[in-house]
This record gives sequence, C-alpha cells and structure tokens, in this order.
Amino acid sequence: MTAPVLALRNAFCIAGGAALLRDVSVRFAAGRFSAILGPNGAGKSTLLSLLSGQRQPSQGEVLLHGQPLACHAAPALARRRALLPQDLSIAFDYTVQDVVELGRYPHRQQPSRQESDIVQRAMQVTGVQALAGRVLNTLSGGERARAQLARVLAQIWEPLPSGDSRWLLLDEPTAALDVHHQHAVLRLARDWAHRHGVGVVAVLHDLNLALRYADQAVVLQGGRVQADGAPAEVLDVETVRRVWQVDVHPVRDALGSLQLLMA
Repeated sequence: MTAPVLALRNAFCIAGGAALLRDVSVRFAAGRFSAILGPNGAGKSTLLSLLSGQRQPSQGEVLLHGQPLACHAAPALARRRALLPQDLSIAFDYTVQDVVELGRYPHRQQPSRQESDIVQRAMQVTGVQALAGRVLNTLSGGERARAQLARVLAQIWEPLPSGDSRWLLLDEPTAALDVHHQHAVLRLARDWAHRHGVGVVAVLHDLNLALRYADQAVVLQGGRVQADGAPAEVLDVETVRRVWQVDVHPVRDALGSLQLLMA
C-alpha cells in the first residue's frame, strides 16, 4: 500500500511582488522524517506555511491524499495536522500545562478517554513535566520550544478513528535548543515517524542533523528545489558548495553515520 502523501504541485508563492517559491513540486510521505534545508531566504518556512495551510499558493496546488488541502475541513485538518512555528511566545500568561492542553482543543467534540493522560505524557516525553505550573513566557527559549513541542504532540497524540494519516510540521524545532536537546527532539520526531506512522516535515539548518535523523532531504535555494532525496545522496560536496557556498569534507562518525566537516 502506498503511504499517504502531503505534496506541493507546481506551487508558486508571490508576496509583495517577490517570488518566495517558484514552481515547486515535492512530496512528503507519512511514516517518514523529511528535512527542508537551504540558506537564509531560500523559501523553507514559506514551503512549510503552504503545507500547513497558513498560506495559499499563488499558483499550483497543495495536496493531501491527492485532494486539494482546501477540500479538507479546517476542524478535521486540525485533528490530523499540527504546526510548530518559529515564534514560540504567547500573548497571555498561560502556564506550560495550559499551553499543552490547547493542543487537545480540536478534539473537544470527541474527546479521548485518555485526555488528561495525553497532556501529562506529552509533557513527559518532551521533558517539561516539572515546568507544568510555570508561566510559559517566563521560561528560557529552549524550555518554551519543548513546551510548544509538547502541545503539537498532544494535538496528534492518538491515531484517528478514521485511520487518516497524521502530520507534524516543525519550523526550526532545534533553533533554541542546546546540543543535548537538539538530538533528543530529533530522535523523538524520527520515532514518531517510524513507530507511529506520522509524517514529520521539519525545517532544519544543521546539515549534519539532517544526515543523522532524516529519511528525506529537500534542498531549496532562491525559492526553487535544488535537490530532493536521501540525505546522504543529496548533501554531497558539490551541492553543499553550490547552495551554501562552503567547502565540506565527508567523514563517518563513531556510529558509522555520514557527517560533513568544514574543509
């Protein structure tokens, strides 16, 4: 059986007279961890915003299971797709637990038998359970990031009765984290893809993190897809030099994983 797919087909995004994305066609499959990579201004967050439905393409289509995203009702989409944005601040003095509970809001009409347990487990797996009573905006950037990750995990925590695929869209989820938590978060994301069948699509800047954890790498430059495939094949010396304008030297780490060192 073919895995459910979230895709862009011949998508353009024009804003303020500038083309942020140009004729982008790319597919992401449920059960895989996909990384969107590229230099600043390449169109990574714009691509993610089209996949999430925050933006509409100026031309082309966003497709979920072969149907335009607009054909999926917003409440149903909220139960199967969660977005972690770059901006993690909130306007009110919500506690961490309040924020994580917001992730369950789309399920209020058909609550799970495990509603309260889901919130606790989401905080536990992201390491913020001890912060449950703290006001989110008083926390460090890394703590806020993990609390918001708990929220989006809570949103798609359980398989849907319909059997529809679930999607986790992450915009720079490691940006505010120390090295330990960067790896912890990406291991968790990969686990949700491989063990739970969730389609995970993450904007990343660190090529070595993508090499270690992702199943698919999509490289953008100037709003166009420059490469798409297995990270070890896509992130070769020539592509990295052309897109990022740096020289790298491929090596194997102690675990046998391919890594890139600055030449």
